[in-house]
Amino acid sequence: MISHAFAGFSHVLIEVALAVFPLVLFFIIFQVAFLRLSMKKVWTMMFGIVLTFIGLSFFLQGVSIGFFPAGLEIGAILGQREHVWIYLPLVGLVLGFVATFAEPAIRILNHEVEKVTAGSIPGKVLLLTLSIGVAVSIALSMVRILSGIPLWTILVPGYTAALVMIRYSRKRFVSIAFDAGGVATGPMTVTFIMAIAVGVANVTEGRDPLLDGFGMIATVALTPIISVLVLGLLYTRKEDTGHGTSEKTLQTRDHDREKETSQ
Repeated sequence: MISHAFAGFSHVLIEVALAVFPLVLFFIIFQVAFLRLSMKKVWTMMFGIVLTFIGLSFFLQGVSIGFFPAGLEIGAILGQREHVWIYLPLVGLVLGFVATFAEPAIRILNHEVEKVTAGSIPGKVLLLTLSIGVAVSIALSMVRILSGIPLWTILVPGYTAALVMIRYSRKRFVSIAFDAGGVATGPMTVTFIMAIAVGVANVTEGRDPLLDGFGMIATVALTPIISVLVLGLLYTRKEDTGHGTSEKTLQTRDHDREKETSQ
């Protein structure tokens, strides 16, 4: 049992080391050339990097022996049941919403946004916004797999709408939106939800798992951008009607918060 659980673990350790090493190297270069942090802070950061290496290694090992095989089996079972057009998008909607709540990278993004904006953009509001965006993207992906709709018919109108909304959005929401698009495609979505999509594509006649299953990630990267930009437009409308905090006030809050952080 234990030998099966750690099968291929050495390969995972090598992959994680190759991913973490460039970050450590850049930190050392910046520490010597620019940062000059105290040794106490350096050792604290190094301890955190070691914990990250260990945690990421065990997580990816768990993904390879648990999440991904389970997702493939679940997708294959769901794709073979009757009334798949009704419940499969609903299942995708629920799984996308729940997976976003469990996504560690999104939790970090929400915390940083709330800290930098001095609470003017609450982390819970941003979390709910991203969860809705990812949920819609998973449901769309399931519909696309079942119907065979080309991926570009979703991406082109979606990014066109995003570019139009950028024109009327605050700069802060534009930057958060595109960061959110990358963060949403984190380990929970890529490993478990994508595996379900690949499993569905495997048992759906005429579908290619490589094109239909993996194309889900492109959709997941799009919808959080749109959902955050919509949130930004709602904030802007609230400010323009005089019931919210003005942009100047928000900038003052951010400046004060940055001063406190630097001190």
